[in-house]
Amino acid sequence: MQKRTSIFLLLLLSFCGIISAQQTDNIGTETVTVVKPYSPTVSDAFKIKSSPDLNDSIVLQKKEIDYSIFSVPVASTFTPAKGKASTVKKVPPPTLYNSFASVGLGNYNNALLDFYTSQELNRREDLLDVGLNHHSSRGDIDFTPLDTEFYNTKLDVSYKKKARDLNWGANMGLQHQIYNWYGIDAESFDEVTIAGIDETQHYFNAEGSAQLEMEDSYFKKGNVLLRRFWDAAESGENRIILNSTLELPVTEELINVGIALDFVNGSFANASVNNAINDAGIDYGQFQAGITPSLLVLRDDLTLNLGASFVYGLATENSDSNFFIYPAVTASYRLLEENVIAYGGIEGQLTQNTYHSFVDQNPFVSPTLDIQPTDRQYEGYVGLKGQLTSHVGYNIKGSYTAENRKPLFLLNPQNLFRNDEEGYTFGNSFQVFYDDVKTLGIFAELNVDLNRNFMLGINAEFNDYDTETDNPAWNLPSIKGSLFLDYQINDQWYAGANLFYVGERDDLVAQVVQNVQPSEFPATIVTLDGFFDANAHLGYRFNEQLSIFVKASNLANNEYQRWANFRVQGFQALAGVSYKFDL
Repeated sequence: MQKRTSIFLLLLLSFCGIISAQQTDNIGTETVTVVKPYSPTVSDAFKIKSSPDLNDSIVLQKKEIDYSIFSVPVASTFTPAKGKASTVKKVPPPTLYNSFASVGLGNYNNALLDFYTSQELNRREDLLDVGLNHHSSRGDIDFTPLDTEFYNTKLDVSYKKKARDLNWGANMGLQHQIYNWYGIDAESFDEVTIAGIDETQHYFNAEGSAQLEMEDSYFKKGNVLLRRFWDAAESGENRIILNSTLELPVTEELINVGIALDFVNGSFANASVNNAINDAGIDYGQFQAGITPSLLVLRDDLTLNLGASFVYGLATENSDSNFFIYPAVTASYRLLEENVIAYGGIEGQLTQNTYHSFVDQNPFVSPTLDIQPTDRQYEGYVGLKGQLTSHVGYNIKGSYTAENRKPLFLLNPQNLFRNDEEGYTFGNSFQVFYDDVKTLGIFAELNVDLNRNFMLGINAEFNDYDTETDNPAWNLPSIKGSLFLDYQINDQWYAGANLFYVGERDDLVAQVVQNVQPSEFPATIVTLDGFFDANAHLGYRFNEQLSIFVKASNLANNEYQRWANFRVQGFQALAGVSYKFDL
C-alpha cells in the first residue's frame, strides 16, 4: 500500500513540472490552414425539452378531486316539429276551349256574328280551324236619299299539319260583300231620277292557298295563292301568286334568295265613266317575275341585310314589258342595348295593283277601273326605336319615297249621258287616278305596357306630297293619328277604346261633256274637313265561358265624310254576348 502511494506521488510531481516548463518555454508560432469552415446543422443545436423534468423535492403533488352534478328535473310541454320547405301557392291554369261564338245587335239595325273553332286531329299533329264572321247594317243616314246598308260575310277554313322536318297547310276562303253607291248630291237630281238609281253593288271572293316550311334544307318556305274576285256588274279578276325562299349558308353568313311570280288578269264589262258612251269594256293583265338575293350579316350589335330585287314586268294585253332593279338594303345597330336602336334602309318594289285590293281600300269604286302596277322606285328611311323604361317603348322614323303611277282615289264625274244598269255614274263612285308622287314623311309612336292588364298606344304621321301633275294628292291626308287603350279592370270587367284623327283631303267634283277630254271637264276642287272618331267597348265576364259586352262607335255623333259625299252613321251602340265552349 505504501509502495502504491509513493508511485502516485511521483507521477503527480512529474506532471506539475511539465506544466511549469510549458508555461515558461517559448515554443514559437505555427500557421493553421482551415480546409473546411464549420457549418453547424440543426442536429448540432441543443433542443430544449418542451416538458422538462422537475426533480425539485418541493414540487407539490396534485390532489385528486371527486365531484358530482346535482340535477333537478324540469317539467316541459314543448315538442319540436319537423321542418318543412316553403311551398309556392299554385295558380290553376286557365281552361282553354276550342270554340267561340259571339252575337251582337245595335241601332241602325247593326248586327254582328263571330264564330271560331279549332280542332286538333291525329294526336295534335293536325289542326283544323274554321271561322265565320258577319257584320251588317241596314240603317239610313240623314240627307242621303239612297240606301246606305252594307253587308260583309266571310268564311275561312284552314288545315295545318306538323311533321318532324316540315310543316304544311292549306286555306280556303269565301266572302260576300254588299255596298251602296249612296254618295250623291240630292239637290242635283229630282225624285224621279233618284228613284231610278240602282245603287247596290255585290262583291264576291273565293280563294285558296297553301304553305310549306322545311327544316334542315336549303329550301325554307314557299306559298301559293289562287283567287277569283267578281261583282254584280259582270266584272271579274283572277290572280296567281307563287313565293319561295332559299337559304344558303356561306362561311359564317347567310344568303337568302326570294323568288316570286305574280299574275293577274281581269275584265270590266263597262267603259270608264269619263266616256260619254258605254261602248266597250276594259281588259287588263299583268305578269311579274322577280328574284331578290340578299346577304345577312350579324356582328354583335349590328344587323345588316344587303340585297337587291330584279323584277321583270309584262303587260299581257299590249305586250309591253320592262325590267326593274330595286334596292333592298336594311340595317339596325344597338346603341344602348334595348334602349336605343338605330335603323334604316332603302327599299323598292313593283307593286301589283288589283281590283280586289282597290275594293278593300275603297268599296265605293266603280267597276270601270284602269289597273296598272305601281313602280315604287325607292323608299329611304332612318329611325330610332327602343325603350324609355321597361314599360314604355318608342319608335321615330323619317322617310322619303318616290313612286311612279301611284294610285289615287278620285271622285268620278257626273255622267248624265250614260244609262248603265248599276247607278255609279251620278258622281257617286270613285276612279283610280295615277300620278308620280314623291312623299316626305315623319312617323312617331309610343307604346305603354305597364302590365298585362293595361296597354296604351299612340302614333302620329305627317306627310308632304309632291305630284308630277301639280294636282293635289287626291284623298291623301297630310296628318293622321290614332290612340288605342286596353284595360283589364279586374277578373270580371274589361274595357278599351280607340280614337283616330284624319286630316283634310282634296277631291274633284266634275261633269262629263261630250267630245271633251277629261282634263277639260268643268270641275271644282273640294276640301273635305278633317275628322275625329272615338270608339269604346266595355265587357263583363260571368265566368270563364260566358261574357257580355257593349260597343259604342262615333261617340262624338259626327256624321263626317270619309269620302266625298259619303257620310258615315252617327252614334252607334251595339250590345252582345260571347260564349266559349268545346266542340
